[in-house]
Amino acid sequence: MIGREMMAMTEKLVIIGNGMAPGRMLEHLLEAAPGRYDITIFNAEPRVNYDRIMLSPVLSGEKSFEEIVIHGDGWYVANGIVLYKGHKIVAIDREAKTVTSNHGVTESYDKLVIATGSVPFIIPVPGNDLPGVLTYRDLDDVDAMLLAAQSRQKAVVIGGGLLGLEAAAGLKERGMEVTVLHVMPTLMERQLDPAAGYLLQRAVEARGIKVVTRANTKQIVGDGKVEGVELDDGTIIPAALVVMAVGIRPNVTLAKDVGLTVNRGIVTDDRMRTSDPDILALGECAEVGGHVYGLVAPLYQMARVAAAALAETGEDHFAHADTPTKLKVTGIDLYSVGDFADGDDREEIVLRDASAGIYKRVVLKDDRIIGTVLFGETADGAWFADLQKKQTDVSAMRDTLIFGQAFQGVPRRTLWRPLRHSRMMRKSAAATASARVRSFQPLPPRD
Repeated sequence: MIGREMMAMTEKLVIIGNGMAPGRMLEHLLEAAPGRYDITIFNAEPRVNYDRIMLSPVLSGEKSFEEIVIHGDGWYVANGIVLYKGHKIVAIDREAKTVTSNHGVTESYDKLVIATGSVPFIIPVPGNDLPGVLTYRDLDDVDAMLLAAQSRQKAVVIGGGLLGLEAAAGLKERGMEVTVLHVMPTLMERQLDPAAGYLLQRAVEARGIKVVTRANTKQIVGDGKVEGVELDDGTIIPAALVVMAVGIRPNVTLAKDVGLTVNRGIVTDDRMRTSDPDILALGECAEVGGHVYGLVAPLYQMARVAAAALAETGEDHFAHADTPTKLKVTGIDLYSVGDFADGDDREEIVLRDASAGIYKRVVLKDDRIIGTVLFGETADGAWFADLQKKQTDVSAMRDTLIFGQAFQGVPRRTLWRPLRHSRMMRKSAAATASARVRSFQPLPPRD
């Protein structure tokens, strides 16, 4: 009798997508409400959950796929979870409360979680569908790039953001001759100011990767396969492989088809609930508080909040916070968080050592940090981010702030002596530290 009552109490939870966010959500849910749900997952990819952040080390050869698996097959078995691999959900029936996969499997649900992630943006130019044109989002893309890299021919990466630079570095490590094309004047312009972007370009080029900025792609050329990329100035860059890494868009097709509220992403409240109270959304497909996210920290916060909502264990709410950006390329240290745009109501503290390749910039408003950019030396990134998150008044430490946490409480006049022989601040004409700078002149752009 008790067994039957328990079966009657068990609710059916169906999850569409098996990425890092729903995987973390399940960890929280299984801990908070073990046995409450009968769980079924439909994963469009034909594999288990893995760490997508580590795709770049797989591409470069630093890690294998097995080393980045988060939940292996045994984990699903041990937790009584049914995982359909290679099953893409093609229909949701909100009235009947069922989902159907492309292989004809239909499953009912009491609660549904949509975690369909994002889709890469393909620039609309002629030739974008030629064999040899790839995106960079999942393990299948990495496998295709590794196959192409065996030829050790030329590759072009379109996009000088995080993913593009990581793809370029990985392909270079695999023996390809790589050119990065970026439409803006400096690399990673959404995360870095011009000075840091220039230093990043120098570091990338030092690795043997050619960088072309202000490069507007006109078309991808080739007869039956990729042979090169033509720019709008007529320049043709030969390539046997083209990787598009120009951005992502939330994958909202399913949600839109069934009438859920959709803006840029699937609109949710701060408990990750959509316009249908029995459907939640999380990860890169979700939009909460007017924001969509692509970095792992906010996705993991969504996972915790969604698990609490499903377990009904309390009022956990999603709260927006600036998330640091780090480049996963060995030998290039970069850290960026917050808002670093110029403004009349803002002040800056800047440290530059061009000879050592070090650049640090902290942006202040009303004696509180609102943005930080570090290049070449990033050990204090977490400390600056914590000061920003807590909105700490830094007026008492502003003379020593740029030197980092270890130097707080040290009189500024004594700083130059211990730093004279350090990598952080060499005594050279290139090294400068300045406070209360309202306008910053970046290092000159390269031709």
